[in-house]
Amino acid sequence: MVNWNKEKLKSSFLVTLIAVAIICTSLVSIRVSAQENSDTFNWTREDVSKLTTSINNTAPTINKEELVEITSDSYIWDTWPLQYKNGLPAVVNGYKIIFALSVPKDVLPGKRHDSAEIHYFYSKDGKSWVSGGPIFKDGEALGSRQWAGSALINKDGKVHIFYTATGQKGEETITYEQRLATANAEILTTNSSVTFTNWSDHKVFLEPDGKYYQTVEQTSREESSYSFRDPYFFQDPKTAEEYIVFEANSAGALEERTCQSVSGNVENAKSYNGSIGIVKVVNDRFTEFELLSPLLEANCVNDELERPSIMVKGNHYYLFLKTHSDKFTPGLEAPEGLYGFASSTLVGGYKPLNGSGLVIGNPKSNPYQAYSWMVMSNGTVISFVNYVDVDGKTIEEIGQQAPDYQVEHFGGMLAPSLKLSITGEKTKIIHEKKQGVFK
Repeated sequence: MVNWNKEKLKSSFLVTLIAVAIICTSLVSIRVSAQENSDTFNWTREDVSKLTTSINNTAPTINKEELVEITSDSYIWDTWPLQYKNGLPAVVNGYKIIFALSVPKDVLPGKRHDSAEIHYFYSKDGKSWVSGGPIFKDGEALGSRQWAGSALINKDGKVHIFYTATGQKGEETITYEQRLATANAEILTTNSSVTFTNWSDHKVFLEPDGKYYQTVEQTSREESSYSFRDPYFFQDPKTAEEYIVFEANSAGALEERTCQSVSGNVENAKSYNGSIGIVKVVNDRFTEFELLSPLLEANCVNDELERPSIMVKGNHYYLFLKTHSDKFTPGLEAPEGLYGFASSTLVGGYKPLNGSGLVIGNPKSNPYQAYSWMVMSNGTVISFVNYVDVDGKTIEEIGQQAPDYQVEHFGGMLAPSLKLSITGEKTKIIHEKKQGVFK
């Protein structure tokens, strides 16, 4: 997800508070774990202050003119593959399938989150992709639009989609209420096409609880963003237990928080309360869950930790997330990038990779060139082309430019993939791969 207009977002909170509707979740059972937050890792200002950039963690500069769109009709951004439960990209009767947030090209890039929907694409060679259009039929998905998620296919061939249901159907004013939703379907293939059929009802399976994860009602106008989104399915290869991790904010109201740092209290820092949540899947129908305390909190450090994912390599669990440079608190200098953490256990014990957490950052000369990095199990990292060659403008200044400027400098397509070396608590970029490569 790319930055929202802050003034628009702040003004929407009051509307959201009034407009919040109760969605029926009678088919879903949630129980809260008795475990305490002692297992939650705290990403600190001291960690981030250790950050240095080098060739090992700085992405090569993107030349948009050398790239090819997989669809000429739409912009795409946050992208993920259909995966098996073990995290490997799925191949269904010879087809590879990916999903992406999408809008028609007549939508201004900065407004795309207000009407986003999930599209899917399929390919036999993993290079040339065919658009299948929206994954859901018109009106079936929950919310007024869909934001990012994940997708898996079971051994029986059933596909499960997890996504963010944002806003409310039929709302007259855009709101930013977010819930985690799911639906399942069967997949049909022919020699030339991939389609989905026999969809189940869509249901919300998780909303913020107010104890571990901040609710809309706990959010104040002074906070620049609100997050409860980006569900990612993960099966622990060591135990076969299943989980869904997601982006959230630490629970509680602004006036209840305090900040301590190496230099004392930091102005406005307590409004930054990004976290990574986790829920345990209790049954294979995805109707029973156990809500756990956060894997990570970045209180007084960062307020938007997006699209988390987990992979296991050797004896380590790796937790990855993405964030924007302007989502760090004042006084912290960090690039738009992919950040990661390693632990010997799934819950607790995480340490920032490379000392600070930075894994891949955009180059200073092109600070917004890519976003929404996702690490595949083989170390390949995918992303999309965001804004390029912006002549030193900030993301807010880009949004103030004429429509022609925004369109000219926005990519809205798959970026060149990167190959990442991951060893212990260290990572480095090995080389750049071709555009849109997932393996």
